Amino acid sequence: MERERYKRARARRATAVAAVSTLVTGAVLYLIVADAPGWPRTKETFFSARYAREALPKVLDGLWLNVRLLLVCGVAVLILGMLIAVARTLRGPVFFPLRVLAAAYTDFFRGLPLIINLMIVVLGMPALRLQGVTVDPVLLGGTALTLTYSAYVAEVFRAGIESVHPSQRAAARSLGLTNRQALRHVVLPQAVRRQVPPLLNDLVSLQKDTGLVSIGGAVDAVRAADIIVGRSLNYTPYIVAGLVFVALTIPMTRFTDWVTARMDRQRAQGGNL
Repeated sequence: MERERYKRARARRATAVAAVSTLVTGAVLYLIVADAPGWPRTKETFFSARYAREALPKVLDGLWLNVRLLLVCGVAVLILGMLIAVARTLRGPVFFPLRVLAAAYTDFFRGLPLIINLMIVVLGMPALRLQGVTVDPVLLGGTALTLTYSAYVAEVFRAGIESVHPSQRAAARSLGLTNRQALRHVVLPQAVRRQVPPLLNDLVSLQKDTGLVSIGGAVDAVRAADIIVGRSLNYTPYIVAGLVFVALTIPMTRFTDWVTARMDRQRAQGGNL
């Protein structure tokens, strides 16, 4: 009981110190910013309440496009990334060309900046005037996002597959499973569970980068803010769009942290991953 009282006292003291420290830091930052010579002009240009009220409904309407892109591209990225990872881990000389193509894909799209990939796909594909190829900037932007992020996700999946001990595959084979069955029923389930936190981190990054489809003219949250900025020459809508993205990202980030902490506890207790 004495130990519990001591722990509670330490927790209350730590909370009080953290609260005071936060207040002091916030006050110092406010004084530094408010005393800056250009603060009145900056406040009017970037933090105007009038333009914020005007921009918020339009930014929220455009955000629905970003959410749809996240859902569709997220599923496509997971599927394509898994296929590429499996291709890179196939054994046997007959699969050598497939392994080379998968490695070339991941090396190329991980090295190519996403903004350049978007420009090539969104602006270059319509210029080819190919029959049956869409010119919709939303579809083309989603394709570019899928190409880039599937390369990153493929490496995450591949790391998970290679982290499974070879004895697991050998045990499955000894039970009569084929290589394909061992991969599907033994290796992949363990690999995916181990890589859930980094996969969620990639989805958080994908959620933010959906705003880049605006370079092709798609009216998402960023483009909606850009339209108002071009008309008013006030940059408050950009701040509104940024805060909306932050508000959307924070729950996903906290969920990722919770999953990571839960898996760490299971690992420390010797539980199944």
